[in-house]
Amino acid sequence: MSTAKVPNGRDTAVARLAVNLIFSAAAVTAMPSFDIISEVNQVEVRNALDQTNKEVSTRFDFKGSDARVEQAEKTLTLYADDDFKLKQVTDILTAKLTRRAVDIRSLKYGDVEKISGNKVKQVLTIRVGIEQELSKKIVKLIKDSKLKVQASIQGDAVRVSGAKRDDLQDAIALVKRTITDYPVQFGNFRD
Repeated sequence: MSTAKVPNGRDTAVARLAVNLIFSAAAVTAMPSFDIISEVNQVEVRNALDQTNKEVSTRFDFKGSDARVEQAEKTLTLYADDDFKLKQVTDILTAKLTRRAVDIRSLKYGDVEKISGNKVKQVLTIRVGIEQELSKKIVKLIKDSKLKVQASIQGDAVRVSGAKRDDLQDAIALVKRTITDYPVQFGNFRD
C-alpha cells in the first residue's frame, strides 16, 4: 500500500487516515433514498375552481342562485341556496378537479353550516404534506415489513433510504398497496 506524501515530504499516518476518512464518508452518503410526499398543484385547483364557477353561473338549474366556490390559501368555501344545490356544486367541483388530475382524496370536507336564511356553506380544506399521524403509520409499516430500508420523518415528508434500489422499489410498492385513503407521491430520488 502506498502512503500519501505531505507537502514537506514526510510520510505520516495522519495523511493516510485523512484519505481513508474521505473515501469512507463518500461511501456512506451514497445511499439511495427517496421522499414520500403529498402535494397538490395549486394552479390546477384554481383552474378547476374557475371552471366550476363558470358552469354554475351558466346552468339553468342555478339561475337566480347565489351558488359559488371561493378560494383562500388552502381552503375552498362552497356556497349554495340549500343542501341539494350544495351537493350539486360539490359534484361539479370534484368532476372538474378529477379532470385536471387533482386527487380529490386531498380534500377534507368540513361540516355544512347554515348562514342567513336557508343558505348554506361548506369549507373544504386542501391537505398538503403528510400529516404527523400518517407519517408515523408509514414509518411503522416500513419497519414492520422487514425490508432493508430505513424510514424517517422529515417535516411533512417521509424519507426512505436503503442500500439497494430494489429494496426502495419494494418499499414504494408496499406503501402504494397499503396507503389508499390519502394521496401520496414519491419524489426526490437520490442515488
